Amino acid sequence: MCSTMCIQTPTFSPSTTHCFFRQPISSPFLSSSRKLYNVLRLNGGVNVQFSNGKKRGAIFSASVGQNSSNDTEGKRKVVEHICLLKAKENLSEEEEKDMLDYLYTTQYQMRGIIAITLGRISDQNIENYTHAVYMRFQRKEDLGKFYENPFYLGVLREHVMPYCHGLIHVDFESEVEDDILPIFRKGEEFNYGVEFILLISFVESKFGGPAEDALASLAELILEFPSLIVQSTQGLNFCPSSKEYTHGVVTRFRSIEALELFMGSTEYKDIWRSKFQMIIQKTLPIHFSVDPVGTEIM
Repeated sequence: MCSTMCIQTPTFSPSTTHCFFRQPISSPFLSSSRKLYNVLRLNGGVNVQFSNGKKRGAIFSASVGQNSSNDTEGKRKVVEHICLLKAKENLSEEEEKDMLDYLYTTQYQMRGIIAITLGRISDQNIENYTHAVYMRFQRKEDLGKFYENPFYLGVLREHVMPYCHGLIHVDFESEVEDDILPIFRKGEEFNYGVEFILLISFVESKFGGPAEDALASLAELILEFPSLIVQSTQGLNFCPSSKEYTHGVVTRFRSIEALELFMGSTEYKDIWRSKFQMIIQKTLPIHFSVDPVGTEIM
């Protein structure tokens, strides 16, 4: 189904394309992609040193959720919903605004949605998806009601599908810190950054041990980069209508620079090569920018 060309370390192509209604993130890495850097772990934080000798260090608490964790104390289960859209080529700015406005305001028209981000995908991808919608629910029951909600079905019928020719859903259950800010993705840390979504299709025979070990290794690595990553969740896709990908990972990076640093790190490449590469059929990595929401989108 997929050639070996699909089975490679997920990367991204920095682009000036950004989330609609928001200002693009200015990045020194976009104009100088060969700039050298070192990542040094110091007392639970990360000290980032650039080639010009300047340092930017900070210590934060990155929240990483994974179903395979045995330590459930202080954790709360959440349900993550991902929807990727393929917009028509001649989509106008007005049509795009209408589509994203209605999708965003679904959180005010129905219960159960406790967090939402969405936007225009910034990087090229093999499946040609153009827009991404991420939502968080408290329970699977809330997600089930969401799929059947007349308002949401009306949004799809009147404001999404007229502008799109394809979509995919991935849903998974994960865990986050049992505190209001990480659960609802509130606070200053969640007001900006880059939403990175990684969809994975594992070889069926590798479900269980090898796949869970690979995901656990990724989660452990993420915990070592708290100054780059705000929160990350991962889990098994249980969406009955979309089984193209078996697992999903959602990671909020603090900036486009943070995403590039992590994806370019030796540690990440080593884990991908040793844990993932031999047991996956294909992957789909995408990202979009998240900036404070202004009055334009409300």
